Amino acid sequence: MKFDLVPVTQQKDLMLNAARLHAQQEYDRIMEMVAVLERQAQGIKRRLDVTDWVHAAKFDFKLYPGNKYWLVTDTRHGFNRLVHSGPRDWSTGAPENYNYICQVKWLGDYTWIEVEDAE
Repeated sequence: MKFDLVPVTQQKDLMLNAARLHAQQEYDRIMEMVAVLERQAQGIKRRLDVTDWVHAAKFDFKLYPGNKYWLVTDTRHGFNRLVHSGPRDWSTGAPENYNYICQVKWLGDYTWIEVEDAE
């Protein structure tokens, strides 16, 4: 949205332009806050999606909050699996039936987030 200025011919036009400039600044500030909130909402949605993926995955070890794991699709068995080893952690290469989805970390609030491999 743009608050267009009016040609200045009288004092009231100066006042109107000042009002429009202030309104534009306030509008821009609010839109910046909206963008921040939208990014935060998308992050929460992604965290819940990752949490759902992990809870649907199979694993056979004890999980610990704060630890990182890998979510993979096990194509041989047809389901997602949570594993300790990343794609570069295998001395002879990752199993051919593993398609790595993402690395995840268990947070203290029982949700999971996607993390970068280097973190």
